[in-house]
Amino acid sequence: MMLRRLTIAALLLGMGSVSAGYAQQPSDDVHVVESTPAAHARIGLKSSAFFVRFDRPVDHIKSTLVIKQGDKVVERLHPRLESAPEVLFAAAPTLPPGNYVLHWAVITVQGTKAKEGDIPFQVSDQ
Repeated sequence: MMLRRLTIAALLLGMGSVSAGYAQQPSDDVHVVESTPAAHARIGLKSSAFFVRFDRPVDHIKSTLVIKQGDKVVERLHPRLESAPEVLFAAAPTLPPGNYVLHWAVITVQGTKAKEGDIPFQVSDQ
């Protein structure tokens, strides 16, 4: 009976050290949880707040938000440093009607590799 308890304890201890090893290896993968505008959304002319929420904290200083129309950069947004650790938030001027992309590039707080993506949206005067 004692041998059985020791074996179980050793197995549990081993499992704990394996899972702790995984927890200590930070992942650079970051995923968008939500955004405004949402992907493929149609927004009105008066929309001026843009944000992207990620599944983990990001480095606000090294991160960027850019509004593009085709290959042309329309506006470089400056993320507010006071926003939540996992949120990039920025204000933008009023955009004329058209199709746009909110391009984001971030580095997680633990990471070193930049991750980026696009959120397409449309501005409509209706």
